Amino acid sequence: MAYYYRLGDIPPKRHIQFRQPDDSLYFEELVSSRGFSGIYSNLYHKFAPTKVKSIFDPVAYEPAIIKDRPLLQTHLKTSGIATTGDDFLAARKVMMMNQDVRIALCNPSQKKMDYYYKNGEADELIFVHEGKGFLYSQFGKLSIKQGDYVVIPRTTIYRLEFDENPVRLLLLESFSPIETVKRYRNELGQLLEHSPYSERDIHPPQTLHNEMETGEYLVKIKKGGFLHQYQYAHSPFDLVGWDGFLYPYTFSIYDFEPITGRIHQPPPVHQTFQAGGYVVCSFVPRLFDYHPLSIPAPYNHSNIDSDEVLFYAEGEFMSRKGIDRGSFTLHPGGLPHGPHPGTVEKSIGAKETHEYAVMIDTFKPLFLTEEALAYVDENYPMSWSE
Repeated sequence: MAYYYRLGDIPPKRHIQFRQPDDSLYFEELVSSRGFSGIYSNLYHKFAPTKVKSIFDPVAYEPAIIKDRPLLQTHLKTSGIATTGDDFLAARKVMMMNQDVRIALCNPSQKKMDYYYKNGEADELIFVHEGKGFLYSQFGKLSIKQGDYVVIPRTTIYRLEFDENPVRLLLLESFSPIETVKRYRNELGQLLEHSPYSERDIHPPQTLHNEMETGEYLVKIKKGGFLHQYQYAHSPFDLVGWDGFLYPYTFSIYDFEPITGRIHQPPPVHQTFQAGGYVVCSFVPRLFDYHPLSIPAPYNHSNIDSDEVLFYAEGEFMSRKGIDRGSFTLHPGGLPHGPHPGTVEKSIGAKETHEYAVMIDTFKPLFLTEEALAYVDENYPMSWSE
C-alpha cells in the first residue's frame, strides 16, 4: 500500500499497555506481510483474536484444471451468465489459473453474506463489473461500486453486502501481494507526478464497523484447497482502532488517467497493479494516436513469455469482433494475436475510444478449468481467417 492510515483509538506506541474501560488490556494484533519485512498494520481488539469456540469439518474447495488442452486462442462466452451461484463463495467460478493467480467470475444471487470470510493464502482483487454496496472488515466499512477495483490483503476477514442485483464481479486470487506499480513510485513510495493515478484516487475504509457483542460468529478460511470453518464467541470486527500500511482499499477504473502518444502505445502504459508473476492493466476511454499516418488499432503481437487475458467490461473493443460485454479472451504465449480482419483499416481516422477492459498478463501459462469449458467458443481460433 502507498501510505500510512489510521482509524479509531490507538496507544502512543506499539506493544505497550492499552487498557479498556474496565482496566483490562486491549488485545494487540500485528498483521504483517513478507514475514516482518513487508507492509503491516497493528490492530487493537476488545477480545483475543485467538480465542476459538468451535472448529467444524473443512469443506473441499478447489477448481479442477485442464492440462491436456491444445494450444488455442480462446474466447469464453461468459456474457450471458446471470448468476454463477447463490452464495458469495459458491458463486466463485474460476475460469483460468496458474501457480501465481486465479481468475474467476462471481455473480452471486444473494446480496448479503451471513458469515465472515478470510483468504489465508492469497490477496484478492475484485473488479466490480456491476453492483454497489459495502465491504465490512476488521479495518472498517468500505464503500464499493461499479468500476471499483477492491484490493483485499490476505488474512483480511470480511463480509460483503450489496444494495441491489445484479452483482457481477471479476475476482483474482493472487499468491503474491498486489501492489501499485513500482515505476510509478519514488524511493519513499509516493506515487509520482507522471503516474496515471495518485493517492487521492485510493480510498481506504472511512469508519470503523464495531461489533462488540458476544454470540456465535462463523469465519470461513480458505487455504490449501479447503474452506476451514472456525466459530468464535465474538465478532472479528471488535476493533477500537488500528494503524499501518496494510488494509483493503478501492481504486476506480474511472479514475485511471490514460497515457497516449503520437503513435500506438504498448500495453504497459495501461498497467494499474503489479504482483509476482503477472500484471493488471486498465483499458479506458482515451484519445487515439495523433501522428498523421497513425494506425489506432493494435499491431500483431507474438507473446514470447506471457499469456494475455482480457475481460471486456464496457463499450466496443475496436480490434475484436463478436466479443460481448462480460466475456474473456485468452491469447496464450506461443501464438501471435492481433486485430480481427477489417478492423485495422476501419480504425484509421478514428479519434477516440470509449471502451473499458481489464487485462491480466501472466508470465507462466494459464490453464482453463473444467468450469470454463462450458463457455468456450469453438470457432474463435479460426476467426482471423474470416
